Amino acid sequence: MAGTDTRPAHPVPPGQRPPGRPPGGSSQGAGGQRGGRATAGDFSGTTRRLLGMLAPERWLMAGSLVVCAASVTLSVIGPKVLGRATDLIFADFVAGRLPAGQTTAEAAELLRARGHRAQADAITAAHAVPGQGVEFARIRNVLILAAAVYLVAALLILVQGRLTAVVVQRAGYRLRDRAEAKLARLPLAYFDRHPHGEVLSRVTNDIDNVNQSLQQTLSQIVNSVITVIAVLVVMCVISPLLAVIALVSLPASIYLAAAVGRRAQAHFRRQWAVTGRLNGHIEDMYTGHALVTVFGRQREAAATFRAHNEALTTSSFRAQFVSGAIQPVMLFVGNLNYVLVAVVGALRVSAGALSIGDVQAFMQYSRQFSAPLGQMSSMANVIQSGVASAERVFALLDEPEQSPDATPPARPDRVRGRVEFEDVSFSYTPGTPLIERLNLSVEPGQSIAIVGPTGAGKTTLVNLLMRFYEVDQGRILLDGVDIARMRRDELRSHIGMVLQDSILFGGTIAQNIAYGAPGASREQIVKAARATHVDRFVRTLPQGYDTVLDEENGTVSVGERQLITIARAFLADRAILVLDEATSSVDTRTEVLIQEAMHSLRQGRTSFVIAHRLSTIRDADTILVMDGGRIVERGTHDELIDAGGTYSRLYAAQFVETPAPVD
Repeated sequence: MAGTDTRPAHPVPPGQRPPGRPPGGSSQGAGGQRGGRATAGDFSGTTRRLLGMLAPERWLMAGSLVVCAASVTLSVIGPKVLGRATDLIFADFVAGRLPAGQTTAEAAELLRARGHRAQADAITAAHAVPGQGVEFARIRNVLILAAAVYLVAALLILVQGRLTAVVVQRAGYRLRDRAEAKLARLPLAYFDRHPHGEVLSRVTNDIDNVNQSLQQTLSQIVNSVITVIAVLVVMCVISPLLAVIALVSLPASIYLAAAVGRRAQAHFRRQWAVTGRLNGHIEDMYTGHALVTVFGRQREAAATFRAHNEALTTSSFRAQFVSGAIQPVMLFVGNLNYVLVAVVGALRVSAGALSIGDVQAFMQYSRQFSAPLGQMSSMANVIQSGVASAERVFALLDEPEQSPDATPPARPDRVRGRVEFEDVSFSYTPGTPLIERLNLSVEPGQSIAIVGPTGAGKTTLVNLLMRFYEVDQGRILLDGVDIARMRRDELRSHIGMVLQDSILFGGTIAQNIAYGAPGASREQIVKAARATHVDRFVRTLPQGYDTVLDEENGTVSVGERQLITIARAFLADRAILVLDEATSSVDTRTEVLIQEAMHSLRQGRTSFVIAHRLSTIRDADTILVMDGGRIVERGTHDELIDAGGTYSRLYAAQFVETPAPVD
């Protein structure tokens, strides 16, 4: 909330809740994890929680698993079919060199007698005809079958990718939706102690990175795991000995990958933390560009940017380099495994224990067995980066929320605008009280002006009335009802506010004026604009009330933007008005006109006016002078001037040539 002294004089340290704020509602509904939350640095816990986000799509996930299993099964069958083709070629080649006229059994016996047992087994299994040569028709049929197997497997992979994309995108949608809803439930204190750019980075960059990481890895991981299991089963069927040799490298691969992964995770976590700080700096420099230029701080801003940029480059390089080391290690281990399988397989063929086709198939299976491990290792950097971002998103979702509304909520029978502060005490940080035992009663329709030095607690008083913060002690009543027992949205629906900073949204001038009254007609919008002197400059614009406003719009001045926010408050027509330095950005003549309009607007409404320019509050029913969180004086303008106290000295300091001393 913008204002003269919105932020606490002593900022709340990160991670520490403001005193007086209950621990907050559980964020279970915002992505919380049952049975406990994943903390920073908890890779496995964060991973489980991230996968839990996919639970609503479990039927699609189940379908994806079935399709993936079918695809992998066909992919595993493929090498066996090709091995059959190799056996046919070898058997027909051997049989073609034997004398014609013999039966297959006679030729096999002859080969065994000569010590060629493997060749005898090959022609027997292939039913090769001695003297006939290679039978290409049989080989063609086998190759057609192999092509069909691989084609169907590829189509099933395409279907699995489609299902996975649907699952991931829906999960990303829910994550963004929960993050947006969480921001609406966070207390103002959270935004006081977190840079806006850092918060935006979590909601945009980090969620996008989580989504992309899931998209890139989920289907591949499922495919790889099923492939490893299926290939291992087939390898054990073909040759248990070779399967044991292939498995020897598995523990070493897992150990090396885990060791490197642990080192990389810390770098990924730092990478995304630095990304948030960099975005925060860029957002500050962008919104404050004019101020940076006026004070000649471009070099310092650029130096800070370079420092953040260098830190991001360094952490990103280290994360990518360390995680990238997993794949070469896995490749080296896989190649050693391949050599062992080839050597032992050749020895088994020469001993007649295996056919050449089986060895060929097994070597393909060996590659299929190690390839998924290599793929998973190559995805390690993507997975770790996604988990690091997920940690930051879940940390946001786990932040303590505003205390829940009372059940059942209370509400005044009729909102007239009577406001009472009864023994209210409040502090932003423990041991540093800002407001102590404050008592104040405001009758309906009264205009209350609040003045005092910066940090006196003026805007804090309004923040407590709006329930942006909760009181430590005492209570605040609206028409006899404790606002702590009211729903926040209902309480705020009776309060209109104009801040010192003009907050406008992307849209037309008419839409911005009607922001507090969405159903307002164009006639009502124009009426409010005329009452606040907005109409006079809107008429000069080419598109009039349909002029689109944005941060780059130079056709509307700062003062005119403030007038639009005042027109918004006029149109909202609330029982209570809060004006926090509402005329600080307009010229003196316009300020006088606005004061006249404000006087009409305040009729029958309770208004709180926070002001440093004391000329704007002379007609207030009661002026409160605050200092150190306490009301030190109260009365009308004339009464306070006659009293010769703090207000009189403040007033004199603004309107005499030589400033009067102010306590």
